[in-house]
Amino acid sequence: MTQEELDALMAGDLDEMDDVAPTETAFEESAELEDEPMDSDALDIEKDKAATQMMHEYRPSSTMSWPPPPPTDDHKMVHQLDDVTKDSEIKATQVFDKLETVNNFMLSAEENAKEVIKLIESNIALFETLVAKFPKIEQFQQALDDNKAMKDRVEDLLMNAQMAEDEIMMTMDIMQYQDIHRQKIERVINVMRALSKYMSALFEGSKDDSKRVSSAVHIHGDETTEDVVTSEDIEALIASLGKK
Repeated sequence: MTQEELDALMAGDLDEMDDVAPTETAFEESAELEDEPMDSDALDIEKDKAATQMMHEYRPSSTMSWPPPPPTDDHKMVHQLDDVTKDSEIKATQVFDKLETVNNFMLSAEENAKEVIKLIESNIALFETLVAKFPKIEQFQQALDDNKAMKDRVEDLLMNAQMAEDEIMMTMDIMQYQDIHRQKIERVINVMRALSKYMSALFEGSKDDSKRVSSAVHIHGDETTEDVVTSEDIEALIASLGKK
């Protein structure tokens, strides 16, 4: 039944109502008079069940911007930011530990390379003596040349290990910015929490929400809720008026 039909019915049969148009609130109140009243705890439980069902039935879509997602842990902004700071700090600590382990390996390789260079230098000194005493023996000269070439390669390895250590230290310095990012996120969280508390205090009412009258679904002038009033609602309203 449309709003116009409802207005015609009320104007013809209920003149004693002082031309007050019925609203969804009146129907809800009349239904509450007929049914056994529900205490506030049971009402809260029913509301929680309905909210939980709505959260489970919600399906996110990249093309739909409204309605916003329900306030589950996956969508709570501060909750998500807390997870980001916590997880990033844990991962950053793990990265630092791995870098330190790699640096220790490089230090060990550097020490071993230095020991190898010492042994090669001893071989070079020995073969230089042998070559001086036995210049006609080509094996001594070949061994001397091989040890000199080996020393150059090991020195290159030692230099690369030292350069790798420098790169690791620079990487650790870069990772320090993660802590700065964490501090910035925590600052955002603190501002958001402060705003949340301020808005809660700003919209705080003088009476409990459970004691408030429910809002009307349709009000005269609305264009999208004209057919919300049914015949059963009208009969319930007439029955409630007859009891007064």
